[in-house]
Amino acid sequence: MAEVAANNNHPCETPKNVFDFGAFVGDLIVEEDASSDDISLEGLQEELEECKNDDVVANILSKGIKLREYTKGVEHNLRKVELDSIQDYIKESDNLVSLHDQIRDCDSILSQMETLLSGFQVEIGSISSDIKILQEKSMDMGLKLKNRKVAESKLAKFVEDIIVPPRMVDIIVDGEVNDEYMRTLDILSKKLKFVDTDPMVKDSKALKDVQPELEKLRQKAVSKVFDFIVQKLQALRKPKTNIQILQQNVLLKYKYIISFLKEHSKEVHLEVRAAYIDTMNKVLSAHFRAYIQALEKLQLDIATSNDLIGVETRSTSLFSRGREPLKNRSAVFALGERLNVLKEIDQPALIPHIAEASSLKYPYEVLFRSLHKLLMDTATSEYLFCDEFFGEESIFYEIFAGPFAVIDEHFNSILPNCYDAIGLMLMIRIVHQHQLIMSRRRIPCLDSYLDKVNISLWPRFKMVFDMHLSSLRNANVKLLWEDDSHPHYVMRRYAEFTASLIHINVEYGDGQLELNMERLRMAVDELLMKLAKMFSKPKLQIVFLINNCDMTIAVLKEAGPEGGKIQQHFEEMLKSNTGLFVEELLMEHFSDLIKFVKTRASEDPNGSNERPISVSEVEPIVKDFGSRWKGAIELMHKDVITSFSNFLCGMEILRAALTQLLLYYTRLSDCIKRINGGAAFNKDLVSISSIMYEIRKYSRTF
Repeated sequence: MAEVAANNNHPCETPKNVFDFGAFVGDLIVEEDASSDDISLEGLQEELEECKNDDVVANILSKGIKLREYTKGVEHNLRKVELDSIQDYIKESDNLVSLHDQIRDCDSILSQMETLLSGFQVEIGSISSDIKILQEKSMDMGLKLKNRKVAESKLAKFVEDIIVPPRMVDIIVDGEVNDEYMRTLDILSKKLKFVDTDPMVKDSKALKDVQPELEKLRQKAVSKVFDFIVQKLQALRKPKTNIQILQQNVLLKYKYIISFLKEHSKEVHLEVRAAYIDTMNKVLSAHFRAYIQALEKLQLDIATSNDLIGVETRSTSLFSRGREPLKNRSAVFALGERLNVLKEIDQPALIPHIAEASSLKYPYEVLFRSLHKLLMDTATSEYLFCDEFFGEESIFYEIFAGPFAVIDEHFNSILPNCYDAIGLMLMIRIVHQHQLIMSRRRIPCLDSYLDKVNISLWPRFKMVFDMHLSSLRNANVKLLWEDDSHPHYVMRRYAEFTASLIHINVEYGDGQLELNMERLRMAVDELLMKLAKMFSKPKLQIVFLINNCDMTIAVLKEAGPEGGKIQQHFEEMLKSNTGLFVEELLMEHFSDLIKFVKTRASEDPNGSNERPISVSEVEPIVKDFGSRWKGAIELMHKDVITSFSNFLCGMEILRAALTQLLLYYTRLSDCIKRINGGAAFNKDLVSISSIMYEIRKYSRTF
């Protein structure tokens, strides 16, 4: 209403003036009247502060209008607005009456609808009650139907499981054992288990009628399948029968028989099991015994107890070897083609009659591989068959007790007489490879057997190896020594033997074997030095050592490019002895030159020595060298050619000797240049280029 009054008094908007409310209140004069004493001014200041920011109040006060007059104006305006509102209501009275009538009609209609809906609600409640009753009846009928179906299915299954169809009786009693018989046997097994295990059957009257018939059928089936299996097992005993084909194509088709017997006649099952074990034990034992006997005819003897590294060849006469005319002497220490047995590790086993017809002989490790290849294949097939046919793995070990005994008997007769260290090491590696093959096949049945063979081979190898070691340590040097500086046959044996073992074990890194080979190397070193000392001349001793070291290195390099510590040892020995030989060779032909260079060439000719180098001291050396140096080099060349069996090694030594000679002569030339009057020998000195030419000439022959 204050806005209305403000609008009536000020129809046009006026700009707002900046008003100092505090200053106005300070000058405000309030008219006193009779009632002013009763008016309380408490809180006035707060109300004035609240109205300080009100635009309307500020506008009124700024014009200086008295409050009573302004209040009367506002009340007048309010009264006028009230009268105007009443007139507006009077004008709209007809419309209000019409609106009232419409509201009353609507209220009547809604009342009727309420009555109608109440009736619907009562009827729906009645229908809901009927539906609930029907639902309860339906659930009751469904439960009864479900119970009847369950009862019907159980009864039908009971009847089906307990009844004995005439067709089943005919097949069990009169039918042949075939696939249909196996299916019928399965049905009979289910009926027998049903009768024995289902508690409902024991209380049924039907059991009294059916049980005797089922027992008769069980006995008839057990008798019939037992006769059938025994007949099939007898076929395994026939000569030249392929056992694996018979097992896979015949017996496995009827493996259900074993399950049936195991469940319904344990005594008969044990009889069948025992019959199979006995049959296969005898068949496989005979098979391996015949195969071993055939292999023994193909065996090539390699070594005897006298075939040791340090044994003198003349100590065994021809008569003592008369029983071994076919011995392959080169294979005693050299590996040769024998390593192929490891490359052919998974090849089929030998067929003895074919090899015998071809008059072929084999080292024992080839026969060993063939025998164990046959054992692995037979054991793998039998292990898998036993697991599938009998459902148990333990039966395998009962079957193979016989074959293992046959192989052990053969092996125990061979091993004590085996002195072939290389063959023994090859057999050890064959066993290792066979273990890997069985591991890849995931067949564990030969693990203990192969471990036992491996445990037997290592001590025998160690014993034979120690025999070789003892032969070197206890060798008779006088018997072994030959007045020949070429490689000794004992060193060749050692080199070939060591190279063979290195080659066989290149992928295995056996620390114990390497330790034993180091012991063998130390023994052969000691023997080599003893043999070298048998030569009267130091030069021949050195030549002997160089030839043997060079030969040993060459053989070891054939076994592998690396060579290892043993090859490195002999290379160092060769190097040191080569230096000694070069000095010996040069001293033989140029002793005066070398002695002078070593003792006098480093002195200062113009120094204060008691005996300075003079022209007369050098002159004979220079003239002697100039007169015969080419001939001396030619003699050195012939000496090297005849002394060293390896031409390449000899040429290397000759080149080293000529290079050393050039160094000595260069030092002599330098010394002469420092001597007073040494220029007089320029015409007699051989030019360095001439010596270099001769060195190159002999290097070309290299």
